[in-house]
Amino acid sequence: AVDVSLFILVCRMARVVFLHPDLGIGGAERLVVDAAVALKSQGCGVQIWTAHYDPTHCFSETLDPELPVVCVGDWLPTSVFGYLHALCAYLRMIYVALYLVFLSGVEYDVIFCDQVSVCIPVLRLSRRRKKVLFYCHFPDQLLTQRKSALKKLYRTPIDWLEERTTGMADMILVNSQFTAGIFSETFRGLRGVQTDVLYPSLNTCTFDQQSSQAQGLGGLLPEGTSCLFLSLNRYERKKNLGLALEALAFLRCSLPLGKRAGIHLVVAGGYDDRVTENVQHYTELKELAAQLHLEDCVTFLRSPTDSLKVALLRGSTAVLYTPSREHFGIVPIEAMYCCCPVIAVNSGGPLESVADGETGFLCEPTAEAFSKAMERLVREPQLCRDMGQAGRKRVQDKFSLQAFSDQLYGYIVKLSQ
Repeated sequence: AVDVSLFILVCRMARVVFLHPDLGIGGAERLVVDAAVALKSQGCGVQIWTAHYDPTHCFSETLDPELPVVCVGDWLPTSVFGYLHALCAYLRMIYVALYLVFLSGVEYDVIFCDQVSVCIPVLRLSRRRKKVLFYCHFPDQLLTQRKSALKKLYRTPIDWLEERTTGMADMILVNSQFTAGIFSETFRGLRGVQTDVLYPSLNTCTFDQQSSQAQGLGGLLPEGTSCLFLSLNRYERKKNLGLALEALAFLRCSLPLGKRAGIHLVVAGGYDDRVTENVQHYTELKELAAQLHLEDCVTFLRSPTDSLKVALLRGSTAVLYTPSREHFGIVPIEAMYCCCPVIAVNSGGPLESVADGETGFLCEPTAEAFSKAMERLVREPQLCRDMGQAGRKRVQDKFSLQAFSDQLYGYIVKLSQ
């Protein structure tokens, strides 16, 4: 009995270090922070190590001194004259891993790493071998285009390294059944490797706290706004944010003048002026809004605060979630918890998170399909309310932080044995 109690105590106090490339604001970062908070609540010792961290551009939980964030290697370049981003990300994470293993003096039992697997062989160099859990949001090699022979040549060794080093992890988790299928198709050499699905969760306590102190939307929206749609995603081209603008334009054409006057769209999301694509795409979207004559009915926000995000979600008729083949996507979960219906593309993660016709609509990625779903919610306020309530219940039943915490903690205990 004493041995069992001692074993339980050792497992409960497992020391976990998270390795993440850039601790900014995004879905992957949200998962890492939630995982760290969840394990801390289970009694684990937790640290987050990263190559970049900006206290003015981060999730609020990372500002808590009880959740240490260690940043090393930020002096290394993120690109070379705007190129070689993947290679630089690999080198930065290798440096973080080398620093942790050989220079930090930090004691740990399990490493949780994600996005960049090339650091795993470095972690193997530790004198006392530690267990490594790798969380695959999506194969990195599928997130880049290969339009030239030179780009294909550059990516070949990087892709090989990604597959080889991912397979070195002691445990591999993925964020959805969709990603599990893509993982198997992409990493053919790892088909015998088991992957478990750990759905991202929502830290509802954070949302409840924010909503109790939520700021209003006064001054942000034009007077007379009666129906607000919200697009919430990073300013990246793969997120297909232009679809939200085109759907709004289509909707306005299909509604009578009296109804279209109060409709407004807010495009909000993570923005980092160090990232060239963020800067360029923000400009492209503003130009598209001008081309569609939507300047007066669209508001663009860059990196909104958590409290403003909650206020927007609670005040919106629906969230327009436009990426295709999204790996999972935490935004629909956040929206549903805030009683906000979701209109999403009918592929990828939303197929598992959104109940079509019950908590929102799953549509083809066309302006016409999205606008039809939007029009239904404009014309049927009761349907909007019913979907909002159903969405909140779905999140509480299927994507709670407690379920996520218990499942992740079980994996950590297993690795600590």
